[in-house]
Amino acid sequence: MSEPVGRAVLIAGPTASGKSGLALALAERLGGEIVNADSMQVYREMRVLTARPSAADEARVPHHLYGVTAAAAPLSAGRWAVLAAAKMREIAARGRVPVVVGGTGLYFRALVEGLAPIPPIPDDIRAAVRAEVADAGPHAHALLAEADPALAAGIRPSDRQRIARGIEVARATGRPLSAWQQIPPEPLVSGTFAKIMLMPDRAWLQARCDFRFDLMLEEGALEEAAAMAALGLDPLLPAMKALGLRPLIGHLAGEIGLEEAATAGKAETRAYAKRQETWLRTQMIAWNAFSAQDSESLMAKILPFIDDLGLTRS
Repeated sequence: MSEPVGRAVLIAGPTASGKSGLALALAERLGGEIVNADSMQVYREMRVLTARPSAADEARVPHHLYGVTAAAAPLSAGRWAVLAAAKMREIAARGRVPVVVGGTGLYFRALVEGLAPIPPIPDDIRAAVRAEVADAGPHAHALLAEADPALAAGIRPSDRQRIARGIEVARATGRPLSAWQQIPPEPLVSGTFAKIMLMPDRAWLQARCDFRFDLMLEEGALEEAAAMAALGLDPLLPAMKALGLRPLIGHLAGEIGLEEAATAGKAETRAYAKRQETWLRTQMIAWNAFSAQDSESLMAKILPFIDDLGLTRS
């Protein structure tokens, strides 16, 4: 059952769209605290590679759920939603406004719409399935088709992460994931929410993706990639899908040059931003989209919307 948290601001959008800067400005104006809703920024080993807010920004207003788990310990959307809901209640209890920001649409869906009540998967089953999927390679999709035909019909054969998830749920619970997904979900929180979706011009966004990747290289992305490679993690882990991580590891291994790695990392980032745009537009149609690129124009558009909802600090 959902629990009321009063007023809150929710900010979604593709990578590099300016979400973090907007969240910081609104949190300062509203007397708020920021809650992370980015599935990569939860990993403590990758501050630079995941473009987490800087230490200086974190000092301006309280930030929550950044760097809260190890790269070897994935944080599911359901688990994140439980943590985020608790943080939102804590913030509201202090008389402040939760500002939830990130690019992971499934996190927001889990929080305000709910997810199927799937039981936790035992670690041994998860590890065994991930190893089996890795060994099966292109034949892994056939394993999912045996365990959950309905789910397999909607998953690409190349999407090993979702394939493994479907198999592990079926084996651990004795019930296909597609059947669990038919159970009506319940949201974890309720209240007056300003649902903001940033949708800047695509050409501007792609240029921003390239600029930010160059900046990350200057700030230590290559060193973080080396540290991640040294961990020897399962390549199926979500953390290993951080944008640009694999090309940078390839460069460190002597497989490609740094310029080629940077080009590949930028291409990954632009492609991901485009996929996010598509998902957000089609799956979060009730959210309010704003397209201004510069911060002053964006705030000029958003503040009246915030005021109309009664979220302005009194």
